[in-house]
Amino acid sequence: MKALSRTHGAMILVLLIACMIATRFKHFGDVLHLPDASMAVFFIGGVYLRRHLAFAGFMTLAVLLDWVSVSYAGVSDFCITPAYVFLLPAYASLWYAGRLCGMRSGLAMLAVGFVAACASFAISNGGFYWLGGRYAQPHVSEYLARLWQWGPLFVRTTTIYIAVALLLRRLVVALMPTTVDAVVSKQA
Repeated sequence: MKALSRTHGAMILVLLIACMIATRFKHFGDVLHLPDASMAVFFIGGVYLRRHLAFAGFMTLAVLLDWVSVSYAGVSDFCITPAYVFLLPAYASLWYAGRLCGMRSGLAMLAVGFVAACASFAISNGGFYWLGGRYAQPHVSEYLARLWQWGPLFVRTTTIYIAVALLLRRLVVALMPTTVDAVVSKQA
């Protein structure tokens, strides 16, 4: 897949950063709070931005936003444990699945995003459950119950964000076929 033009890449970069900042923690209060888009941002970033350095930048942004939310915004630090490092492979699974997927059909991208979201949640949740030190007697049946309790919410949210991104892409291509369509068709 060929790289996006600098302009399109910069627009996508800014949109993804804005999505992560707007949804990572409740800085606008409960009324305007959207579910966290971070998992979808990493997948979509892998599809469009692709570069390893961009992945590192988004990891840094995620850590920085978590630090600000815990240090200054009153968000609980319950999830900040030694297992926090498992966010790196969890988000990497999304980024690199998106990177491998590339600009396939919308349905293929959605399917790959769904599978990557499942894997990512299993990695992050598993790391937290088994190594986070929050559960005195961890065991498989309790882990599976927690995985089933929270997994569908995170995977569904991620899949919805990816679907919205695909719809926006289709809309942009329909409205500006000469510029965007030429870039998209070069990448396929």
